[in-house]
Amino acid sequence: MRIEPFLDAIAAAAIHDALDVEAPAILRPTSDATHGDYQVNGVLGLAKRLKQNPRELAAKVAERLAAHEAIASAEVAGPGFVNLRLDDAWLGRVLGDALVDRDRDGVPAVETPETIVVDFSSPNIAKQMHVGHLRSTILGDAISRTLRFVGHEVIGDNHLGDWGTQFGLLIVGMREWGSDEALAQDPIVELERVYKLASARAGEDEAFAASARAELAKLQAGDGENHALWQRFVDVSKSSLNLVYDRLGVTFDEWLGESAYNDRLAGVVELLREKGIAREDEGAICVFFGELEGVDPKLAKQKVPFIVQKGDGAFLYSTTDIATVLYRRDRWEADRAIYVVDKRQAGHFAQLFEVMRLLGVEMKLEHVGFGMVLGDDGKPKKTRDASGKVETLASLLDEAEVRAEAKMLEEPLALDPEVARSLRASVGIGAVKYADLMQNRTSDYTFAWDKLIAFTGNAGPYIQYMHARCCSVLRKSEQDRDALTGPITLEHDAERALARQLLKLADAIHAAAEASNPHYIAGHLYELAARVSVFWEHCPILDVAAPLRESRLALADLSRRQLARGLNLLGIDAPDRM
Repeated sequence: MRIEPFLDAIAAAAIHDALDVEAPAILRPTSDATHGDYQVNGVLGLAKRLKQNPRELAAKVAERLAAHEAIASAEVAGPGFVNLRLDDAWLGRVLGDALVDRDRDGVPAVETPETIVVDFSSPNIAKQMHVGHLRSTILGDAISRTLRFVGHEVIGDNHLGDWGTQFGLLIVGMREWGSDEALAQDPIVELERVYKLASARAGEDEAFAASARAELAKLQAGDGENHALWQRFVDVSKSSLNLVYDRLGVTFDEWLGESAYNDRLAGVVELLREKGIAREDEGAICVFFGELEGVDPKLAKQKVPFIVQKGDGAFLYSTTDIATVLYRRDRWEADRAIYVVDKRQAGHFAQLFEVMRLLGVEMKLEHVGFGMVLGDDGKPKKTRDASGKVETLASLLDEAEVRAEAKMLEEPLALDPEVARSLRASVGIGAVKYADLMQNRTSDYTFAWDKLIAFTGNAGPYIQYMHARCCSVLRKSEQDRDALTGPITLEHDAERALARQLLKLADAIHAAAEASNPHYIAGHLYELAARVSVFWEHCPILDVAAPLRESRLALADLSRRQLARGLNLLGIDAPDRM
């Protein structure tokens, strides 16, 4: 059940029945639980419209609301708000239904499933992934998982940077300085080494640069030898990338890089010219938004055009992106495409989406932008340390695992060394993910190891620890979890607070799916873990008699399942022992 839409509908019906008008309920959770669980704010605006006393109108609405089985009390507050308190017995029945719904924990699927392409990660071939790739990769994965869970068909696409001028340099560079042995042993390091040498040489030696351009032209024309070498670069790079993705638990349905659309680019330019969207300017083919009718006014004011073909005939990212949208529309009949790319690219996507609108593409296109990962100095986290050594994403994950293992050996956990070692990847990498995903994705955030790997406060290891505690209690009870079917009774304030948080899972998941913002799920997990902690403190489980014992075990099991469900949607492991 989605509790807020459910209550909103009840409140809107109460307003209609009590006042004989159609008006939104404007439901909100209360800021202070002592006043109730939710607040109906719509009567205030309605009173102005009807020119009547808002408290008198609110009293009529409250009377209708109080008659509903889900509402224990409906009280008028302030100038005309209605505070609602949920009925404990009704809440216990709803949680009982969720308890037996072991596939979905009471979370409904969307009414209208869509086919959605999620474009995320997208590193460049022949380069190591660094911290700059972190957010797109784990955000895109969490968004994909959440959209799938709510019922959409999702195609996760890793749009690799696998085509362009760098490959001419790599081809001549490998022939000049490359080592097959090094390429086999550590391919990305070898390709980066060769590329740096070739790039430096090209800057000093025009003949060498011309040779690289010639080899690139041969590659693009389909030369067999160059294509085989390029394919080797791609294959070894993907193998290295998969080592990082495997550690992160990230998978893709497609790896369609820029090269997949190379044969379509000339047709894209021709189509834009035929439609009158693009024209020639000093040899280049450009879209001038200010010359076109009905375009976004902000784009119309831009003097810099959207270039789709340079004067020398070369195509650009913009051309490839247009071809990609058309492919996704035709190949998958996608309803939506989501681009998980940092917010600094907002201008490019605004131009791209406007071009697609002008082409009549009805697929919904969304740029899911995100902020920067900052270092201690408040500036974007560097990809090189003080000595100039590259801080790769793999090395960051290595450090996370080492720090997590050390933390688990300390008090108060003081785990057995073998247990700590077995959990180092789940806890360390989970901590890195949670620290990112708990943020509103549009915000910058500071990467701080001490806050990130912590077993208290709003941190991934704390959520994992509370999940493990739930598992521990259930193991000690020797209770058959499948036999827990309710009823759930709520007698203690800690039980009531926990039950009300458990009721919010569906809203959190759907909010995350609708806004492409996993921080709604992370926020629910933290609030749930905090309430579970209070529940342990005040509500003994194993030492009480039935049926109270079974009711509290049911709350523990629902908490365990929600914590595991939420962590899984964020791409984080949920260890059952810690």
